[in-house]
Amino acid sequence: MSMRRRTLLKVIVLGDSGVGKTSLMNQYVHKKFSQQYKATIGADFVTKELQIDDRLVTLQIWDTAGQERFQSLGVAFYRGADCCVLVYDVNVMKSFDTLDNWHDEFLKQANPADPRTFPFILLGNKIDIDGGNSRVVSEKKAKDWCASKGNMPYFETSAKEDINVDAAFLCIAKTALANEREQDIYFQGIPEAVTETEQRGGCAC
Repeated sequence: MSMRRRTLLKVIVLGDSGVGKTSLMNQYVHKKFSQQYKATIGADFVTKELQIDDRLVTLQIWDTAGQERFQSLGVAFYRGADCCVLVYDVNVMKSFDTLDNWHDEFLKQANPADPRTFPFILLGNKIDIDGGNSRVVSEKKAKDWCASKGNMPYFETSAKEDINVDAAFLCIAKTALANEREQDIYFQGIPEAVTETEQRGGCAC
């Protein structure tokens, strides 16, 4: 059994429709950007492996549809999340104004053990548009909001130009890992690998 720990971290990405959630994930995982906008139906996820210190970390990044009709995706989708990423478009005030709703909705659905310490990260996306001339949400406004939520980390990103995308997701991974480590105490007795036959057999508890 290898001594290197593998860790699966579940990250949920929330925000209004069209703020660039899927584009950010595709840029991070596949290094691709598409001009065509295709609304996410329901939920979808991508995975990316990265090394953090001595840990091999698999990020499972869940992308949600921003349309309100999908907001009730249910508890199963949110359950077990290690970190929540909130995304808004710096050029659209409404996408910033709804952040409180997304934040509260996540806490309600995920029901983390301690809502005050659960890790959130805020991304202000699309800073490349019009050379930054059409932005309506200032960096200060965003940082003030983050401060009011317990000093949430904040990154300004461009999925199109690949600005700050890796840095933001590395921060997300480290934050999720720190959260996961605190809960790790309960799982130390579990062996690393379970063979498929063992998984199939055994009790259904």
